[in-house]
Amino acid sequence: QVQLAESGGGLVQAGDSLVLSCEASGRTISDYAMGWFRQAPGKEREFVARISNSGIVILYEDSVKGRFTISRDNAKNTVYLQMTSLKPEDTAVYYCVAGPDVSFTWRRRLPNAYEYWGQGTQVTVSS
Repeated sequence: QVQLAESGGGLVQAGDSLVLSCEASGRTISDYAMGWFRQAPGKEREFVARISNSGIVILYEDSVKGRFTISRDNAKNTVYLQMTSLKPEDTAVYYCVAGPDVSFTWRRRLPNAYEYWGQGTQVTVSS
């Protein structure tokens, strides 16, 4: 069992930056691929980014490429999402996720590829 706790969300202005952190407990995250999803009011949960167990294979949703960076520190059992040039459309609850490695890029974007979810942290970007 893995428990995930996100932190770092908040209210910022368009163009600002934020760093989200996700601290895991219960098991080492080196056993898992880690990622981030987000959900805006009235919308479905959306894939944001994923990093493989080794940290070598990284995947981003198209709208965040070049602005968001996912990273992991297995020694600290923590995953990060560095967000820059934030836009109002980035406003959402951001969830940290953990799951086994799966084949095929399309599967890695699906919520059901991840066993463990955090409670989420709110990010609000004002225009």
